[in-house]
Amino acid sequence: MCGYHKRILQLTIVVVISFFFVLFPVDHDIGGASSFPYQKNDSKIPGTSAVIGRMQTYSIKGKETLLDVARHFDLGYNEISDFYRGVDPWLPPRGKTYLIPTLWIIPPSKYKQIVINIPELRLYYFSQKEGKIYTYPLGIGDEGWETPVGVARIIEKRVHPTWYIPRSLWGKYEVKSIPPGPENPLGDFWMGLSIRGYGIHGTNSPWGVGRLVSHGCIRLYPEDIKKLFSKVGLGTRVEIIYEPIKVGRSHGQVYMEVHSDVYGRFADFAEYGWQKLVNLGAVSSIDQKLFRLAIQEQNGVPMRISVSSSEEEDQALSPADVFFKNDVDF
Repeated sequence: MCGYHKRILQLTIVVVISFFFVLFPVDHDIGGASSFPYQKNDSKIPGTSAVIGRMQTYSIKGKETLLDVARHFDLGYNEISDFYRGVDPWLPPRGKTYLIPTLWIIPPSKYKQIVINIPELRLYYFSQKEGKIYTYPLGIGDEGWETPVGVARIIEKRVHPTWYIPRSLWGKYEVKSIPPGPENPLGDFWMGLSIRGYGIHGTNSPWGVGRLVSHGCIRLYPEDIKKLFSKVGLGTRVEIIYEPIKVGRSHGQVYMEVHSDVYGRFADFAEYGWQKLVNLGAVSSIDQKLFRLAIQEQNGVPMRISVSSSEEEDQALSPADVFFKNDVDF
């Protein structure tokens, strides 16, 4: 078993503690968003959030790439590549059972309508009418075109939109607008925000979801924007936050979900994460080794960082070995 293989197994064991089976049922349509019943956190620690979802498994078929697998499970490129660092996304090893990280800590929200977390490259829609949370992967602004933080409202909705190109890009595209069609980077749906020039839209390049590729707007898979567009009304609040570290609690354990600091806004990432736990009053229950591992890996998956409540809990993790019974080195 190679070193990388062992590291994945180690991370799997940490993750699997509470997620080998379902935390909350996943209402998952292939090529569509995962949705979860909206339940309040069971935490006694104010400021922490509930954990939703579960780990899933998948065996790669034919000529599938990790990008195909990501879209199959409604994940962005970042989510699958961060979890399988060192694996060629275009030529992943065959004959293996892959863990699929379809679980998340609900981000903090004041209004609980739409939340976009920039470092996570993910959107959460709180459907009060249905009592569900829908979550979708995103493409966001590239360096120099960073997606802004703030609170906005959806002020317009357009089907088959024309893209009116910003003046600063006229030279690049050599036109002032692009009509609806396969060449239009907005895709088939546009929801304009009250932050001038920004919106949530589809894409004509699905492989850009989970990457920093846009000029600041938020792009979704075509199948995801179609569903979100039909659910969201004008006036809906959109909170755009920058939170690379989320803290959650489930089944009596504290979890931390760590993402890369994509816009480089924190000088000391570990200190930021630890201070978050101090502010939450959670440090007394934290295993510092697991905390450091979560900070080091930054793999975007909720990992237990609290001290295990019993030896039996840790010993129960041996079934994780079955995921790697076909010992093919990465």
